[in-house]
Amino acid sequence: MRVPGLPGLERRSTEPELLDGGVPEGEIRRSLEDLRFVNHWLGARRRLADAVRPHLERGGTLLDIGCGSADQPAFLRAQLPSLGLAVGLDVKLAHLRDVPADVHPVVADVRALPFPDAAFDVVTASLFLHHFDNVAPLLRRLYGLARRALVVSDLHRTVVPHLFGQALFPLLFQSPVSVHDGLLSIRRGFRPAELRSAFEDAGIPHVRVRRCFPYRLLAVAVHHESP
Repeated sequence: MRVPGLPGLERRSTEPELLDGGVPEGEIRRSLEDLRFVNHWLGARRRLADAVRPHLERGGTLLDIGCGSADQPAFLRAQLPSLGLAVGLDVKLAHLRDVPADVHPVVADVRALPFPDAAFDVVTASLFLHHFDNVAPLLRRLYGLARRALVVSDLHRTVVPHLFGQALFPLLFQSPVSVHDGLLSIRRGFRPAELRSAFEDAGIPHVRVRRCFPYRLLAVAVHHESP
């Protein structure tokens, strides 16, 4: 049954987000600040850190894909003393201008990554996967980059977070781009079975997908030699 005034959520939206196109510099900065707010309060960051921790030995390396202003890898560095090198990768230089000093920034397209296979112990992708329609080839590449584990955190596409966003995003966010893209991101998000199926289509075995508060999905795919 469809809720009046709510777009259909039965299938993932394929509408592109505004920030993925061209928006003014000021809107980019405001949108990134809004994203940092979301990651801090609604990002299940401690669950992400808990998922990464078992796969890092002292001096371990981590690549965060689609990092924006790199607040997530900076948080992981603060939480995980065993993490030696944290790299934040984003396709847009403007997103990387305020990267924290303890994260190494790299500008690159995920479809042409400048790294060999197994270049990092752990690869993370937080609020990144939903930007793509066909995610299996991307998952295959990211899994290949990781020596030990690929950890994906993304949105659970369901009614309640969309209703929450409709009511509160205009009050919480500085940028109208964030309001538009925040709601669209939910519609582009995943159901647990969809995310699990995407890993299977990528040929990645033994993925564990679980729900995290509030309305996140956390997927962990471990290479067989990782503990």
